[in-house]
Amino acid sequence: MLNIDIPNFGQLQLEHLVMDYNGTLAVDGEQILGTRRRVDKLSEHVQVHVITADTFGKVTAELEGWSCSIKILGQDDQVGQKLAFVHELGAERCVCIGNGRNDRMMLEAAALGLAVMLEEGTCRECLLAADIALPGIVPALDLLLNPLRLTATLRS
Repeated sequence: MLNIDIPNFGQLQLEHLVMDYNGTLAVDGEQILGTRRRVDKLSEHVQVHVITADTFGKVTAELEGWSCSIKILGQDDQVGQKLAFVHELGAERCVCIGNGRNDRMMLEAAALGLAVMLEEGTCRECLLAADIALPGIVPALDLLLNPLRLTATLRS
């Protein structure tokens, strides 16, 4: 568990990291360099879940051997499916990372929502739903690996 006390934000007791794949952890279906090592390190503290529509059909091969579970969504109501998954885990124990319009509700529901921007961009609704916006997945994962950065950004 990641246990982080942020003044005037709250006590975070994070047990799950839920991430989108395409546009968040990958570009055009291919993982971002440097993410596997960080995900493996985070998996020592939280359960890591990748939830995706798998637009490019590569997620299973790309994440083979990673310390994470993979959930591939159906075509209907992906926003609702992602939100339901986070609620099943316990939203108050989740940190979620995403970039797309179908990520906005899980980011808002999570104890901590992180919006990232890669080559495909980040939708406005996602940015507004997140607690923090970051310039990519590596900085987002590093933020979780160095929780004093969270405190510096979110305290008031």
